[in-house]
Amino acid sequence: MAAITVLGIAQDGGRPQPGCQRPCCQDLSAADYRSPVSLGIKTENGTTILIEATRDLGRQLITFGESSIDHLFLTHAHLGHVDGLGLFGRETMSARGIPLHSSPSMQNLIKSTPAWALLLEQGVFDLAEIGHVEIDDVVIESIAIPHRAELSDMHAFVIRGKEDSVLFLPDHDSWDQTLSAHNASSIRKWLNDLDITHALLDGTFWSGDELQGRDMSVVPHPTIQDSLARLGQKQNGDPEIFFTHLNHTNPAHQQGSAEYQNIVQLGWRVSVEGEMFIL
Repeated sequence: MAAITVLGIAQDGGRPQPGCQRPCCQDLSAADYRSPVSLGIKTENGTTILIEATRDLGRQLITFGESSIDHLFLTHAHLGHVDGLGLFGRETMSARGIPLHSSPSMQNLIKSTPAWALLLEQGVFDLAEIGHVEIDDVVIESIAIPHRAELSDMHAFVIRGKEDSVLFLPDHDSWDQTLSAHNASSIRKWLNDLDITHALLDGTFWSGDELQGRDMSVVPHPTIQDSLARLGQKQNGDPEIFFTHLNHTNPAHQQGSAEYQNIVQLGWRVSVEGEMFIL
């Protein structure tokens, strides 16, 4: 059967984040380092699929146990999700003909960005669409999501296998906007409509206090506090929910923190690098 491996759980800057002088990024051991959010999928036939191209591609391929990728999917154009695209080129992996699945908006950006357009000219990538993509025993469906669109639009992915299905939603602006866009009255209702067994949800910030003077409207994300207030205690029939895309400031990185324990006590989880889901 197909399987998903979690290859990264951090927000775009990773952990530690470059330039951070706060305690959250000081004196971290190698075991505390976290890569930007990414998933690896291996089908029953051995086809390899990567979701997001991060700067930690080398580390993540080791975690995935693979040396090459057959398909690449991108959710959107923000930094940590695309800054590893060049690593597939001649200077490093020298890959050839990888289908790069993304929205038309993202494809236009790729074609108009010289460094990325060169990868197309050199045959590293072949542009491919999202929507409903069948690869062996895996189906990947895209869902349009409201999120900052300075460069491209944003799509979440539902990855379906023979038994289980996983929603990958690393970024969005707010639950009110996302639920309204999909005519859902609550998170629980929307996840039920999607018919999934697992959900990897945007957990960028625990609360709005983490940015210390910066306006959260510049980098809007629903806080974990907001998500927990809407979800409450896990109920029978709920999918397994994991928070991912954690900013370096997020106390949920620490398993001993009160915030982490709050998540677990309600029946939910924080995503873990290297964790696998059998589809």
